Amino acid sequence: MTSETGAERVSFGRGYNVWIMGIDGTWRRNCVLKAVSSVDAELELEGSIEGLNLKEFFLLLSSTGLAYRRCELVRVNGSEIDVRFLNTRNKPNKLPAREDRTT
Repeated sequence: MTSETGAERVSFGRGYNVWIMGIDGTWRRNCVLKAVSSVDAELELEGSIEGLNLKEFFLLLSSTGLAYRRCELVRVNGSEIDVRFLNTRNKPNKLPAREDRTT
């Protein structure tokens, strides 16, 4: 399956239980990860998203919150949402070359 961005998505037959959480930590919702790529994901939410700030939020991939991605909402279709992953760090393209010093 290919996402709107053209990235290849991996789909999960039964889905994978995950959570979304507000940037400030004031809310958290259970959801099911239906498909994911390197740049976006498709989620099915449990419960209402009414009143939640979904401009930016976290997708928690573990119950302890140690594995997560920062996201923004792209599309809502009933209980399903599409999200885009935000790049929060500047990753260097190359590691600096090591100098070999011999004495």
